[in-house]
Amino acid sequence: MRLPVLHIRDVVQSQLCCGCGACAGVQPELFRMVDVEALGRRPVLARDAAGMSDAAAFRACPGRALSHGEALREEGLIADLIPGWGPVRTVWEGYASDPELRFNGSSGGAASALALFAIERGGMHGALHTRAAPDRPYLNETTLSTTRAHVLEAGGSRYAPASPCEGLPLIESAPGPCAFIGKPCDVAGAVAAARERPALAAKLGVTIAFFCAGTPSTRGTLELLKKMGVESPETVRSLRYRGRGWPGRWTVGHLVNGEAREASLTYEESWGFLQRHRQWRCYICPDHTGEFADISVGDPWYRPVQEGEPGKSLIVARTARGLAFVRAAAEAGYLTLEIEDASLLPRSQPNLLSTRGRLWGQLAALKLAGAPTPEFEGFETFRWWLRLPLKSKAQSTIGTLRRIRSKALKRRLAITEREGAS
Repeated sequence: MRLPVLHIRDVVQSQLCCGCGACAGVQPELFRMVDVEALGRRPVLARDAAGMSDAAAFRACPGRALSHGEALREEGLIADLIPGWGPVRTVWEGYASDPELRFNGSSGGAASALALFAIERGGMHGALHTRAAPDRPYLNETTLSTTRAHVLEAGGSRYAPASPCEGLPLIESAPGPCAFIGKPCDVAGAVAAARERPALAAKLGVTIAFFCAGTPSTRGTLELLKKMGVESPETVRSLRYRGRGWPGRWTVGHLVNGEAREASLTYEESWGFLQRHRQWRCYICPDHTGEFADISVGDPWYRPVQEGEPGKSLIVARTARGLAFVRAAAEAGYLTLEIEDASLLPRSQPNLLSTRGRLWGQLAALKLAGAPTPEFEGFETFRWWLRLPLKSKAQSTIGTLRRIRSKALKRRLAITEREGAS
């Protein structure tokens, strides 16, 4: 018998939570987000929330369900890309025209350039996104940037738990529309939250997602710090996961007996370690490229990166609003668009169709075993499953059955405030 998933509490205890914070953004009087070291960002009930309904938060939760609805039938989409990549209108390779934004970003600084355009020329009050926590830079915090300095400070990827949707009330109360930047699940949560709160919908401007392969837990970062000789996270003074070069290095600045030291790893080395600490929901995610966003950005991995090469970004316009926004940013000189070619998307992420195919087997295994299973609508998985080699089909199904046991996915996982640090 499958465990019912009827409330946010069930989503969290069933390990379907992706930590986006949409529940806290929709019902801030009911939920707040804390960091659970071994899992990620998780909602906890407010102390005076007994008896309150969480129906709005549950409807907005992207962890338990994702649905494209009518979006895949809009005019102007590239039909051949829909089955594997969701709504796509066009794809560019480009970069931030501002050299500092470009250098500071994880690839070509496109998300930063779009955020700055939104603030300075796009008629928006600010951009809600994630930055390193100033007092504990191994953690993340949500921030509303309103200046170039703010945008620059928050540039670069953060391979650690973040819940930008908890900051949606900042957008709702802002004096004007705001851009939103986050992981694919974050954007899906923000869009769903806007359906629940008309005042938020009126202020939610352009949405920008960055490609994502999953969120490692805080424990992953702490373990990597130990591996690199950082004895205590309290000695960390700065931590970057990428950027300042393409793709950039994982770099930690810390103190040893009061003296400043620095340790560094390549992007491949750091991600190879951190990805083993991804939360369960990331393993069964159908959206790694921001299908619910107006615009999504990633790395143009279709070709090798040359040593010392300036960063480049893959920029995907998914909605009419996103298409107009990218073009306006380019016309205003914030973005440099070098190549327009829709084939850049599948060429840059050749493994994602196999990932989508394996998802069919993973979900089938969860349902067969009676484990909690998210509901996905509008994501074609079976056609890609059929194209997988027999070995890959077996691995996706048998591997999931093993994880059901190793991760105790058929049992409720109790989350209490004592396990997290806000």
